[in-house]
Amino acid sequence: MNTAAVFSIPHLRPLGRFHPEAARRAGVLPLFWSGSGLELCFTGTELRVILEADFDRLEPWISVELNGAPLIRTPLNRGVNELCLFQGLTAGVPRHVRLLKETQPMPDECSGCLRVSGLRWTGGEFLPLPAPACRLEFVGDSLTSGEGLFGAREEADFAAAWFSARLAFPQRTADLLGAECRVVSQSGWGVRSDWRNDPRHALPDWYDRVCGPAAGTANAALGAQEEPDFSAWRPDAVIVNLGTNDAGAMENPPWTGPGGEAFRQRKDPEGLALLEAAALDFLRDLRRRNPGAKLVWAYGMLGTDLRAPLERAVERFREEDANVWYLPLPQVRPETMGARLHPGPACHQEAAEVLAAFLRTILKPL
Repeated sequence: MNTAAVFSIPHLRPLGRFHPEAARRAGVLPLFWSGSGLELCFTGTELRVILEADFDRLEPWISVELNGAPLIRTPLNRGVNELCLFQGLTAGVPRHVRLLKETQPMPDECSGCLRVSGLRWTGGEFLPLPAPACRLEFVGDSLTSGEGLFGAREEADFAAAWFSARLAFPQRTADLLGAECRVVSQSGWGVRSDWRNDPRHALPDWYDRVCGPAAGTANAALGAQEEPDFSAWRPDAVIVNLGTNDAGAMENPPWTGPGGEAFRQRKDPEGLALLEAAALDFLRDLRRRNPGAKLVWAYGMLGTDLRAPLERAVERFREEDANVWYLPLPQVRPETMGARLHPGPACHQEAAEVLAAFLRTILKPL
């Protein structure tokens, strides 16, 4: 059986944000965000992947697809995991393999880290992959992270098992378009604060790091806190799905910081104006970092309370830049609800179909 480090595999495509220089120095591919992973085309009879996982309580999960069909979904153990992806298959047949991290960077898991260190295989060769039709980046919260896509509807605990990048609307949209996608998302976070009114968890403030929520020395050594090279991976469209947790914050008590400072979002005219201004600032920041991308603010899967200020922010930015749109997404219904009061697979599929149809109209030809 052959063994090689991950960056020695010809034609392997890393998926998700990472810092190439730091990763190559360490000899591992870090899987930071939801939907990070790798894909390749292989003609051998057996293929294994070597992953290294560190975590406290919330274990990382991965999924594997073979030729577009689900093959494996499993949590990882602490330490080194050698996972057999397949064995005993006919030699010489090209097979497309995609491995995705199902879970987001988890809160309170500062040392949590997941890395692909290498592959092991028997026979065969690694073939070039077709180029993606386009590149999409998705920025959001638990909806974008795919929380609630596994588990029964009555599940209420915050657990890693309920997340699925593979079933979430970003990956579904990308698959409908033949696109490569990246995800930057954190459950509970919003435009100005998280759902508990903590302003330290406003996602726009973290966009300019490879993966700011991935704390600790191991992640820092892998470049998590560095600024991405935005010129190295240019998305054709950036889709923002934020606002749901800002609406929740407006119904919750103020957050009190370590120094006694308080913060609360309010649903009065002043509070809505502040949210609108923050959304406008984020659109401007996205444009600075992604000069050629179409920008789409897609909202509405889990409530539409803040549609008006978000839509106003988009319209104000349109006065500066014509390549921005507001897109309503299908709202979850009782029959499309998933676990933890989050949209389930059917709702995510509906959202993906709406998004894909819209992106086809602005990303021509697709």
